[in-house]
Amino acid sequence: MDNDGQLELYTAVAAQLKEAHARVRALQVPEGVRMALTRKLLVITAAAKHDLAGAARRLERFTADLDEGRIPQEDS
Repeated sequence: MDNDGQLELYTAVAAQLKEAHARVRALQVPEGVRMALTRKLLVITAAAKHDLAGAARRLERFTADLDEGRIPQEDS
């Protein structure tokens, strides 16, 4: 991928991560669930430093799960 394409992907992933974090903060879920979702986003963020395309795919799956209402349950 050329540098322009890489920069565009980086910009898109950064914007999607920002939006995903905002969505997680806005969820009406127990704090433990919010923390689990935030950890997943932090893992995706860290992965983006080494595998931007892979992180973009993971972020897309994460967002799809949120869209479908698939969120982890809080451990009792």
